[in-house]
Amino acid sequence: MAGHSKWANIQHRKGRQDAARSKLFSKLSKEITVAAKMGDPDPDKNPRLRLAVKEAKSSSVPKDVIERAIKKSQAGDGDDYEEIRYEGYGPNGVAIIVEAMTDNRNRTASNVRSTFSKNGGNLGETGSVGFMFERKGEVVYPASVGDADDVMMAAIEAGAEDVESSEEGHVVYCADTDLAAVANALEEQLGESDSTKLIWKPTTTTDMDLESMQKLMKLIDALEDDDDVQRVTANFEASDEVMEQL
Repeated sequence: MAGHSKWANIQHRKGRQDAARSKLFSKLSKEITVAAKMGDPDPDKNPRLRLAVKEAKSSSVPKDVIERAIKKSQAGDGDDYEEIRYEGYGPNGVAIIVEAMTDNRNRTASNVRSTFSKNGGNLGETGSVGFMFERKGEVVYPASVGDADDVMMAAIEAGAEDVESSEEGHVVYCADTDLAAVANALEEQLGESDSTKLIWKPTTTTDMDLESMQKLMKLIDALEDDDDVQRVTANFEASDEVMEQL
């Protein structure tokens, strides 16, 4: 399984912790507020907001929290946020993309740079690692929705590009601009997905041993702990044995 998928599984396990859960809810709420502010507050008329709400629901964000986040956009909250992408290198030369949403560019840049430096990495220029990733839509389903062939057929009919199936579930990939349409088509055939979101999918990966993975996790944990950071993606590849030891 590719690195980003393995990291998603690690995040899922971490997400059971209350503190991590609270921080995740906060980040998802911010995305909802900004998406609603940039477009229509009605998810049915705003594709970005619809995806943000869908991702929040898949992470068990309560309905009232989602509604409050949308109402905040109408009260003027989210006016000053801008989206920034940082790129850098972590332990063993692994490529890392950091997506942030901030109302203070200087503060966020300083914090991200410092976090990289303190944890064995270094922040690069924009574009320094981006060429090792592709922007894609990702829809995740549990293994219980059907076998690999059934999901592949549903994905093809929905206009998706690729499917990765394993014992853990099915990951459907599509063009980033097609995510809303593909997700809706899949939902009609397979029901509600576990997750629907835009991702950075690695086109090349870096092999990691246990020590390198431990250092990488420490760096990513520190980055994700920053309130301005929305999402962190790394292009690592690790054996099942290494992942189990983590």
